[in-house]
Amino acid sequence: MSHTPHELAEEFPDKVDLMSQLKQTDAHFARLADEYHDINRIVHRAETNVEPMEELAEGEMRKKRAVLKDEIWAILSRA
Repeated sequence: MSHTPHELAEEFPDKVDLMSQLKQTDAHFARLADEYHDINRIVHRAETNVEPMEELAEGEMRKKRAVLKDEIWAILSRA
C-alpha cells in the first residue's frame, strides 16, 4: 500500500495543460476531476491514519478512485 497521494497531475504529467483546459470547458470532466480529488483525499487520509476507516470501506474508495481515473483517462486519450 502506497501512502503517496495519487494526484491527477502526477498520474498524467503530460496531460496537465489538457486537464486544466477540460476543467474549464467540459462540465462532465470537471465533475469527474473534482470527484476524483475528493475521493483521493479521503483515501490518502485513511492510508496515513489521519482519518482511519474500515479496511473494506477504504478498499471500496480505492475502487471508486480507480474507476474515476479510468474515465478521466478515456476522456484525455480522446481529446
